[in-house]
Amino acid sequence: MKRYNLSASLVCGNPLALQKEIIALEKGNIDYIHFDVMDGVFVPRYGLYPEYLKDVRSITQIPIEVHMMTQEPERYAAIFAEAGATFFTVHAEACTHLHHTLKVIRDLGMKSGVALNYATPLTALDYILEDIDLVMLMAINPGILGHKLIPGALKKIADTHKKIAESGRAILLGVDGGVNPESAVPMVKAGADYLVCGTSSIYKPDVPLDVKIKEFSSLIDSGI
Repeated sequence: MKRYNLSASLVCGNPLALQKEIIALEKGNIDYIHFDVMDGVFVPRYGLYPEYLKDVRSITQIPIEVHMMTQEPERYAAIFAEAGATFFTVHAEACTHLHHTLKVIRDLGMKSGVALNYATPLTALDYILEDIDLVMLMAINPGILGHKLIPGALKKIADTHKKIAESGRAILLGVDGGVNPESAVPMVKAGADYLVCGTSSIYKPDVPLDVKIKEFSSLIDSGI
C-alpha cells in the first residue's frame, strides 16, 4: 500500500496552460491538487479564487484540497464547496471558533482540514481530532517567497504522526512548504503521508509535469 500522496500546488503552474497541465497531472497519476487561497492579510501574498477552481473542476476529477490562507475562512466555505472543493483546509490561527468552522465545512459536504503554522503548538488539535480529515503542517512560514525548510519541521511531523496514531482516527498528515528531493524521504519516514509539491519538486522548466511526478515518486520510493 502506498505510504504517501503527492499533491500538485496549482499556484506554481502556468494559468495560461491550465488544461495542458491538468492533463499532465492526470498522466502522472498525481493524487491531489493543492489550491492556495491567499488574502494579502493572513499572508503577504494573493492567491487563487473560486471561479478558477470551478474551471479546474470542470476538466478533472482529481481531488482538490483548498488551502485557505485567509482571515475568517468560514465566510468562503460555501462558495468553494459549490465550485468543487474536496477538502477545505483552514488555519487554526485564523479561526476564532475553529470547532464551528469545521462543522460548517462538513455540513457543506467537504472534508475538513486544519493547517498549523510552525510555531503553533499541537495542543491546538486536542479537542478537534474527531472533526478533521487532514492535518496540514507548514514547514515554512506561509506566503513568504524563497523561505527554506524550518529545521524543526521533521520533529513536528513525527510528533503529529504519533498524536494522530494515538487518536485512532484515519487522518491524513500533510506537509506544505520545503518539499524537495532532499526533504521528501525524511518527511515520509517521519510520518507524513501527503506532500505538497511545487517548484522545488515537480514544477520544473522544460520538463513535462508527468515526467517530474514519476521521477519524484521513484526517488521517494527508493528512499523509503
